[in-house]
Amino acid sequence: MKKRLDPEIFDMPVDRIKGGFFSDKYFTRTGDILLKDNNHARVVMQVFTRSNGILCGIDEAVAILKLCSKDPEKLMIKALYDGNSIRSGETILTIEGDYSSFAHLETVYLGVLSRGTSVATAVHEVVEAAAGKPVMFFAARFDHFSVQRADGYAALIGGAEGVSTDANGFFRGLQGMGTIPHSLIAAYEGNTLSACKAFSSYMSPDVNLVALVDFNNDCVGTSLEVARYFNKRLWGVRLDTAGDLRDISVTSTGKDSFGVCPELVLKLRKALDGEGFGWVKIVISGGFNTDRIKRFVQLDVPFDAVGVGSSLYKKRIDFTADVVAVNDKPCAKAGRSYNLNPRLEEA
Repeated sequence: MKKRLDPEIFDMPVDRIKGGFFSDKYFTRTGDILLKDNNHARVVMQVFTRSNGILCGIDEAVAILKLCSKDPEKLMIKALYDGNSIRSGETILTIEGDYSSFAHLETVYLGVLSRGTSVATAVHEVVEAAAGKPVMFFAARFDHFSVQRADGYAALIGGAEGVSTDANGFFRGLQGMGTIPHSLIAAYEGNTLSACKAFSSYMSPDVNLVALVDFNNDCVGTSLEVARYFNKRLWGVRLDTAGDLRDISVTSTGKDSFGVCPELVLKLRKALDGEGFGWVKIVISGGFNTDRIKRFVQLDVPFDAVGVGSSLYKKRIDFTADVVAVNDKPCAKAGRSYNLNPRLEEA
């Protein structure tokens, strides 16, 4: 059975939304005018986008309507589901009822649809490019903390296998994942092995040990040092070499020799396998996007997972809402009309 998130999980500021605090002023004024003029026109509001994508934010949009409209029990809401694939021009949501009761909410529900769908679609594209390799959502540090819950949910809807903060995983009851940052290594005077020892001593054995191995720009040497010490306790190593650096093991000099490049990953896999550490996984991160991941896959670069960050915030999918019927009669701006979608289900 399809199931929507409980509206209460969003913990939204209902009074402020009802009062129009987050709404474009002309929508709040529209509601005021209709109420003062005793105009209770029954409308059909239709929402669509001009982009293909993976829909996300629909459950929150429904929650906004149910919690923040003036007479929610009198609204008829029909919608697709989070995670549905959508086509350009497809109706994804309809709201039928007294327009004065929900005119003030358009800015808010369109905004959550836009952000959620943008993130979910961007993640989905990366997941497709990775061709079965797990994608980790490492984008929390690139935007305001207040959006982490919605963004993490969108990332998981898009197919990410892990998120970096507990807030990211909140709607799905998941905890953030991640192990060692550069700052922990710095706190141990740049000694990666010492940082890993501390991690292993104080973190639960249930938490995978993934050593970050680029601190001294010697990913192969550092990986082998950590693997020799920890053996089977070491789950994997993560490469995060800066894009303007060339690891000391890389001998090529072209533009594709900087950062986490194919040659570096190939040499690291060969070195680990050569010393019997074939189980150690290689996680790549640092400036990865859809095109770069596709290239790694095409070149058969032996990575096991990829962490993706800021590039997941660069896609934009916007939504439009139109009144398409008033008092059971067609009524819409030129160029728009009611576009029935049999996939919609009552929310």
